Amino acid sequence: MDVFRTKSIELLKEEARAHSLRKELGAIDIIMMGIGVIIGTGIFVLTGIVAAKYAGPGLILSFIMAGITCAFVCFAYAELAAMVPIAGSAYTYTYTSLGEFIAWIVGWNLILEYSVGACAVAGGWSAYTVGLLKSAGLELPVAVTAVPADGGMVNLPAMLITLFLTYLLTRGVRESAAANKVLVVIKLVAIFLFLFLAGPRVDPMNWEPFLPFGYSGVSAGAAIIFFAYLGVDSIATSAEETKNPSKAMPIGIIGSLLICTILYVLVAAVLTGVVPYNQLNNAEPVAYALRTLGYQFGSAIVGTGAICGLSTVLLVMMYAQTRAFFAMSRDGLIPAAICKIHPQYGTPHIITIIVGIAVALVSGFTPITIVAEMCSVGTLFAFLVATIGVVVLRRTKPDAERPFRCPAIRIVAACAILSCVYIMCNLAYATWVRFIVWTIIGVGIYCTYGYSHSILNKPAPGSSGRDKLL
Repeated sequence: MDVFRTKSIELLKEEARAHSLRKELGAIDIIMMGIGVIIGTGIFVLTGIVAAKYAGPGLILSFIMAGITCAFVCFAYAELAAMVPIAGSAYTYTYTSLGEFIAWIVGWNLILEYSVGACAVAGGWSAYTVGLLKSAGLELPVAVTAVPADGGMVNLPAMLITLFLTYLLTRGVRESAAANKVLVVIKLVAIFLFLFLAGPRVDPMNWEPFLPFGYSGVSAGAAIIFFAYLGVDSIATSAEETKNPSKAMPIGIIGSLLICTILYVLVAAVLTGVVPYNQLNNAEPVAYALRTLGYQFGSAIVGTGAICGLSTVLLVMMYAQTRAFFAMSRDGLIPAAICKIHPQYGTPHIITIIVGIAVALVSGFTPITIVAEMCSVGTLFAFLVATIGVVVLRRTKPDAERPFRCPAIRIVAACAILSCVYIMCNLAYATWVRFIVWTIIGVGIYCTYGYSHSILNKPAPGSSGRDKLL
């Protein structure tokens, strides 16, 4: 079994033309998409939990550590996205560099990453919305706002927002991008309002001790909040729908990371500076900080911004998951029927609807726990493999067109790989067990279905259809 057979970039581009997705996105759209998915849970939920349980004020260093790790990876992703502007991100890049089997493992874990993350974000959106309505005097019954395990019947708000965003994604990427822009602007206004109101009230004494849990706490915090940088891989899935991917993708990937990291560090510094870190163990730390300072109205606005922020995260995560499925089905590794493009909207509508319904059902009836670490391990694994893929392609395809080249590739790749491995080593044991079990299930599916149905088993006339890895 030639499970390490690779697919040529030319073949990928030929298939993309045959299953054409509409090119609607520009560099600004990519940056806004990146901000939309990166800034959300990381600021509005995880900052408080990580500060209280892991890093204290050292949360600032946790964000910097995670941001630097992601920066190394971003340069590698930017080269790949410009070189292989095809849907599927890390899965597609791995297929061209390390072979089909490893690509399948990456894609299979991306499915877990996006789906579990989307369910968690939908639950968080519901919690913020219910809380905001309650503060306005409208209290919804627990029966329709909590899953059965939490004493309710169904988390209806989580299901409704998921189905609404599914509708937008089905209608077209332009409509989805337009909605994302509006929500991102509202979210940024809320963040800057927090910085404006809370910034002058920072008390440096709250930063003492700066590392209450030691440097190990900073590292553990970085491993958890890496969930916040999940968006880098999500952005790359849009390459096939970008007008000028050779320029727009590097600008969008690197630009959104830079903007988001700066905002994360500023919010972390102000948050731990106005409220003692041990008081931040709640699901709405930013709004809580403003209420503590007496800004009730500001808290409500930030809560609204959080709802918009979580909406954009959910939108882009669902978008990314459908494109990952689309790429895998186009390769024959999962049933090809689900990759059909809607004749009017130009979107893979069947898989979009399937994903939307699945996320809605899970978020509506199932409690999701330890989600941040579960998503982090999938993201880090994809980053690790994609970075190795850049180095491999430099050796196996040295003459391939590279509109953007990662600078100092040996140094950047080594730093990216070592950083990813270091953060992965700080993840919990239970996370690794789930990751391994999910991977074993994926291997079983590949062996029983994927390998035999791969399009590389059905080469085009006059061509071997495969590009061996040297």
